[in-house]
Amino acid sequence: MEKKQLFGLCPYVTSQKVLTGKWSMYIMYLLKDEPVRFNELQRRMPEDMTHTTLSRQLKALEEDGLIVRRVYSEIPPKVEYELSEIGHKFEKVLAALEIWGNEYIDFMHQRQANKPIEK
Repeated sequence: MEKKQLFGLCPYVTSQKVLTGKWSMYIMYLLKDEPVRFNELQRRMPEDMTHTTLSRQLKALEEDGLIVRRVYSEIPPKVEYELSEIGHKFEKVLAALEIWGNEYIDFMHQRQANKPIEK
């Protein structure tokens, strides 16, 4: 039996496939308000991230059309990243994820507080 290819047909599979990068959503969150330069993005990441890893993530987001890379002809070279038009439409999803994420953090803390002490 042949497996169905749901990418491009199912909104959940399509969204999941496009946002598979470990830091995709966080990078989009960092870009939601204004363009950001590469080194600044790297500084804002919550964990140490290599230049190569961040570059790969940005390239994937750019290939998927979620961000735009702008190169300015200056010396030293200046490169900024910002959300594309379709990327800005993801801001509603980011806002909903923030609400749910905070609720889940509260749930985890409550669950930890109610956990019996192990001896």
